[in-house]
Amino acid sequence: MADRIDLRRRLQAVAFRQAGYFTASQAIEAGYSHQAQKYHSDRGNWTRIDRGLYRMAEWPSSVDDAFVRWAVWSGNGILSHHSAALVHDMGDLDPRHVHLSVSTSRKGPEQVVMHVSDLNDDDVDDRGAFRVTSPTRTILDLAGSDVGQEQLDQVVAEAADRQIVRESVIRIRMDDVGDRGALRLERALANVKARRAI
Repeated sequence: MADRIDLRRRLQAVAFRQAGYFTASQAIEAGYSHQAQKYHSDRGNWTRIDRGLYRMAEWPSSVDDAFVRWAVWSGNGILSHHSAALVHDMGDLDPRHVHLSVSTSRKGPEQVVMHVSDLNDDDVDDRGAFRVTSPTRTILDLAGSDVGQEQLDQVVAEAADRQIVRESVIRIRMDDVGDRGALRLERALANVKARRAI
């Protein structure tokens, strides 16, 4: 009996950090065999979300569920690009996919766009159940992406207006996104300056 309680506590400790989600691998690490996982899923103790991904039964839903789900699924994925702009409430992007930055290339399901990127600690914000690129890094990523110039302008303007990103920091880090991205950021910053002059 004590062993089952200990197993449950270990798994709950993981699931509670991840808004109730956990992977089959995490369940194995906590001490649940594949047979035990099937048992708990069949009994309704766990909700099977996808192959190798579960959630504690009756866990309350949240607006961040899609983000947490795919971050947990990826193992080390960090919300980035369009998804990060949505989390930071910058711009009016309506992402059809969840964007994740990962350290090594891998194929994701059709709902997820994976970006290979080595992020340093300053580029990542911890939101508890998931991690997301910082507002500055999000802007840099979007500048190097296929987001339209008008959308990028809006993201940069809102971040600057709310003072969650310093224009000087964007200028310092422009080289991180190549010539095309740097030119797009120059245009966005010029539009912010022109708007303030009105």
